[in-house]
Amino acid sequence: MKKTLLVFALMLGMTWQSFSAVLPDEGMWLPMFVKRLNYKDMKAKGLQLTPEELYSINHSSLKDAIIGLSNNEKPRGFFCTGEIVSDQGLVFTNHHCGFDAVQNHSSLEHDYLKDGFWAYNKGEELENEKLTASVLIRMENVTDSILPYLSDTMSFSERKEIIGKISDRIEKRNSENGKFNPVIKGFYDDNEFYMFVYKVYKDVRLVGAPPSAIGKFGGDTDNWMWPRHTGDFTVFRIYTAPDGSPATYSPKNIPLKPKHFLPISKKERKKNDFAMIWGFPGSTDRYKTSFGVDYNIHDFGPTIVDVLGKKLEVYDRHMNADPEVRIKYASKKASTSNSWKYFIGQIRGLKRLHVSDKKRAIEKAYLQWAKTQKDADKYIEALDDIETGYKNLSSTVRPLYFARLGLTSPELFDFVNVFYQHLAPYIEKSSKGKKYFTAIPEEAKKEIETTIDEILGEYDMALDKDLLKSMLEYYMQSIDASEVVPEVLAIYQKNNGDFEKFVEKLYAKSMFASKEKMMSFLEHPSYKKLKKDPAIKFQNAINQSIGATMVRYRAGIQVLENGKHVYIRGLRRMDPKLVPYPNANSTLRMTYGSILDYYPADAKHYDFVTHGYGILEKEDNSNPEFVVPPKLHDLLVSKDFGSYANSDGTLPVCFLTNNDITGGNSGSPTINGKGELMGLAFDGNWEAMSGDIAFEPNLQRTIVVDIRYVLFIIDKYAGAHNLIDELDIRTE
Repeated sequence: MKKTLLVFALMLGMTWQSFSAVLPDEGMWLPMFVKRLNYKDMKAKGLQLTPEELYSINHSSLKDAIIGLSNNEKPRGFFCTGEIVSDQGLVFTNHHCGFDAVQNHSSLEHDYLKDGFWAYNKGEELENEKLTASVLIRMENVTDSILPYLSDTMSFSERKEIIGKISDRIEKRNSENGKFNPVIKGFYDDNEFYMFVYKVYKDVRLVGAPPSAIGKFGGDTDNWMWPRHTGDFTVFRIYTAPDGSPATYSPKNIPLKPKHFLPISKKERKKNDFAMIWGFPGSTDRYKTSFGVDYNIHDFGPTIVDVLGKKLEVYDRHMNADPEVRIKYASKKASTSNSWKYFIGQIRGLKRLHVSDKKRAIEKAYLQWAKTQKDADKYIEALDDIETGYKNLSSTVRPLYFARLGLTSPELFDFVNVFYQHLAPYIEKSSKGKKYFTAIPEEAKKEIETTIDEILGEYDMALDKDLLKSMLEYYMQSIDASEVVPEVLAIYQKNNGDFEKFVEKLYAKSMFASKEKMMSFLEHPSYKKLKKDPAIKFQNAINQSIGATMVRYRAGIQVLENGKHVYIRGLRRMDPKLVPYPNANSTLRMTYGSILDYYPADAKHYDFVTHGYGILEKEDNSNPEFVVPPKLHDLLVSKDFGSYANSDGTLPVCFLTNNDITGGNSGSPTINGKGELMGLAFDGNWEAMSGDIAFEPNLQRTIVVDIRYVLFIIDKYAGAHNLIDELDIRTE
């Protein structure tokens, strides 16, 4: 067998060479394996810490300074990363990670999005009711407790059910009666399993945020682009009960005393300096097949771009006309715009870098290898299943996502969902089969009202109406007649193509367009009245009509996932170098590399650093994306940079590394070889938007806001010297 594989590898030659030699800067590595897999390479590139100083479950280590941000008390994943930077629980993360918290505290009277927010003492710090910060206590390989109970003859659903039951038992046993939050996740398409045990802190307060003109400088125009001049940071603080345990908000709580926090480096950055990033990358699909790449290029990506693009048109129309709407929808628009531009870039990158062709080369080699195996049929069928699965998805994705992301995206239907979610326990069925409501407790009514108020705090009915009307019109223009939901077609025909009439009537008659009507219903609930509400009837019609589409879609997923489970195992057996690290899945990872420039195209070169004078070059106060606050303008013009300038007198703003990150890494610390914070990772670059599927070492870069620019804004712009005094700032 060894001889066969050697001859086979030589025969392939250059066919997969670019895939088999993984560069040190590629990879999202599990920290528990750092000593065995990565330490020698990291040390050669400039790391000065020991493996135990990076990851230890018995002693303080770098991992203890990394937090995952969530809006859940028991999170199974994280929307962003942050890092503890003081012995008083101070946390740095990105501006766009804290954007929702800042928006929730903003109003026309106190527009913190526009003006920024700074707490000059701990008493001014602001509570964030749902925000949590999780610190990893330990990770553990539990593969042997799960994998023996699985088999390739199981369907995807059967396999997931067994994994879920076993995982629940293990997690419950390791929670220590709720003290910890254990989370088990599958790796390599459920061929390995690891448990992550977290301590979840529930009192996370807003401490500081620059105005959006700094924290989001460049807006959508500069998003995913380099050169960048964005001060993308927000400051929080974690609080605990007086005994140091996690606790919900209380005036008696005290700042966290962390096991470890990151000191800060003011040392000047140089090309090829060592850089590592720790955080919680959300999702990658590096081992996707050519069938999946083609699906993203031709089906999934264009669908998402079309739907989100239409939403953005509606957002812009109303946000530009009303400052209050601008505040209410700021976070929604930012999130939507980010995803919209991401998929545009991904499609472009996948095409430009010929990723499908590279994947096909691997698949050709895989099939040749599979034919040499005793269980050849199983491995060959796995690739066939993947192809079949994507064909099913391709035929369903457009009508499905236009309906789910478009037709039911207005928040009118969020109110409907709130009622269904909270009232389901109080629905009974009579002996004759008729449904009715039992008495609804006052506590349940209060929960519903609280949720309604949360939605209303970021809601504008005029925008919501326009969104539904626009989505209905776009849906009719974009979906093949055979796939159009019958209810929508009937509405179109009844109103002679004028959806505005339907929308106005819907909002006028539905109780879900009025808080007063919703609360009145709770006092005299009627299941019959609920089912007759026009908003519920419309939503149910949409959901029922796409049921057949969902059956086809789920069937595709089942076949696809079964194929991937075996295909990935086969790739690892064929050549482990083809699958050197697991895909991201919102678990703690480490990536390492260097500060580095790049060449985006022929005859073009991008330096690895941007400067304060670049902000002035981009300044355009007639364009809201490039407004420079007067105080910042004056500081830049006068070159009043304090101690945060380079040796040549310039102010550093952002820099590049070749680290391997993705969504969820936002806010991740970029750390030097001594374990000191150099900056906060906040974006990738446009030329490598296909990076979640195929890492491109010559192009892929991480955009980092330099910690010296962060300190400059906190110190010289905001005058928050109280925060500077907390930090361990090092110059050497």
